[in-house]
Amino acid sequence: MTFIPDDHYLWDFWFAPRKSGEPYHLFYLQAPRSLSHPDMRHAVATVGHATSTDLVHWQELPMALGPGPVGNWDDRAIWTGSIIERDELYYLFYTGTSLAEEGFIQRIGLATSADLSTWKRYPINPLVEADTRWYEKLNSGDWMDESCRDPYVVFAPDEGVYYMFFCARAKDGSPDGRGVIGCACSPNLFDWEVLPPVSEPGEFAYLEVPQVISLNNSLYMLFCTDFARHAAQRIQRTGSSGQWFGTHYLCAERLTGPYRLLTDEGLVADRHGQFYAGKIIEGPDGSLVFMAWHGLDETGNFVGGLSNPAPVTQLADGRLSVATEQLW
Repeated sequence: MTFIPDDHYLWDFWFAPRKSGEPYHLFYLQAPRSLSHPDMRHAVATVGHATSTDLVHWQELPMALGPGPVGNWDDRAIWTGSIIERDELYYLFYTGTSLAEEGFIQRIGLATSADLSTWKRYPINPLVEADTRWYEKLNSGDWMDESCRDPYVVFAPDEGVYYMFFCARAKDGSPDGRGVIGCACSPNLFDWEVLPPVSEPGEFAYLEVPQVISLNNSLYMLFCTDFARHAAQRIQRTGSSGQWFGTHYLCAERLTGPYRLLTDEGLVADRHGQFYAGKIIEGPDGSLVFMAWHGLDETGNFVGGLSNPAPVTQLADGRLSVATEQLW
């Protein structure tokens, strides 16, 4: 009963905050299956919306968010985001790209909603972009784009502030290993101060779709990357066994890091990218489950659908394990 929309590809996704007994609200990137090649989906992505009571059976709802008006910073496509709730208002932080820049520069903006269905853009967007003090800009000429995408926002109750983690690239180092988890901080969800990255460069060209979770007093930063984005120094160190396509995680003792690899082996990853951009969430019974979107089937064709939930286990040495046989 995996969720594969009939008319649209589905890829990166996130969930709205949920109270016990309420349905899950899934938000995901979507693009028409009528495209001549599935890779074209990134240029026309919008945000889809669906609900479920069990993470297996889904009801599709109308599109949640599309590109902004022509001339806006986000008039080309909407990319991955996250949702946080405060005082009965939902805050959707999302990635935007523009037609004028041909999608090469990514920025992060905000839309709000009282009901998870009707979203209103914040009038002073964008809120976050790559800061030259720590992050690579497009004009450096070292990479194909300016990475500032995939925001994941959490509240730090001990500090009374919000932190945003995002996919970024450090301004220095070998171009194939500058991928880092960027960071920004806000007291109110509107005003953001960009901070140094919470991970060190050197291993990957990028770490996409971050998600931080706390499990038994340990912090895990999930991320994903593809087979071709492992740095040369990493491949030299790990060999082919450390080169994979999928989801993995970093670990830290503090919310703001530093985050480091606990193991080189991917969490849910292989040589072909069957599942990507995985998230860990609480299932209907209160246990943690892992979900990802399905990239390629056994014949190499692009699927573009959501996996089923699979149980997550924390091993005695701190490593995470997923029952991958239950994903599909």
